[in-house]
Amino acid sequence: MSIDAVVWDIDDTLFDYTSADRAGMRDHLAAEGLLDGGPTVEQALARWREITDAQWARYAAGETDWQGQRRDRVRVFLGESLSDTEADAWFDRYVRHYEGAWALFPDVLPALDALVASHRHAVLSNSSLLVQDRKLRVLGVHDRFEAILCAAELGVSKPAAAAFHAACEALGLPPHRVAYVGDHPEIDGRGAAEAGLLSVWIDRDGAHAAGAAGRRGPHRIGSLAELPAILGADTRFGAPSTFG
Repeated sequence: MSIDAVVWDIDDTLFDYTSADRAGMRDHLAAEGLLDGGPTVEQALARWREITDAQWARYAAGETDWQGQRRDRVRVFLGESLSDTEADAWFDRYVRHYEGAWALFPDVLPALDALVASHRHAVLSNSSLLVQDRKLRVLGVHDRFEAILCAAELGVSKPAAAAFHAACEALGLPPHRVAYVGDHPEIDGRGAAEAGLLSVWIDRDGAHAAGAAGRRGPHRIGSLAELPAILGADTRFGAPSTFG
């Protein structure tokens, strides 16, 4: 059965979230004077990422709301019982530095261009539409997608099958006619595969073991240049897998 549409994750799939987060937090910590006599930059960045991952897990599990996970990231990182207003202000200052570092991965536009005539496109993110809609506009790719769905508004998040099925429904297609491309081997890769979509896991840095996604997991690629070949698109952009 042919694949008619591609649904995309955003952060660390289209948008280089990790690099922007690191650069933004590095500048923010310096501006806040939090590196003076404290932890090294790398220690602070590692702690921020660890806290971010933990609070995202709480949000995905329904233990806190979107704004709550942001506030708790700040409180845990600083080790202070800040008010909501204080936590929001600190996070907003960080966001200004973070947004200054926003960029797409270099293989994104070539991939979208190669697939524009052969496939429809949508987005499914575990974030908030308020954040991701603006991000896609700033990055200049918002108009590439027919639908943009986010967990905060859907009320369900990946890897739940209902999240992936909501994206398929927005396109009016059954899951087996839709591909999903994401960077996380479990949340994106296994989640999409078990929901019945053609699952494509992009592992750009090759940091995960070859069997990380398991037997029912997705196609594993190292660059979006490999995607058209997997989708069977009639294009010269496709490249052989870097993982063999």
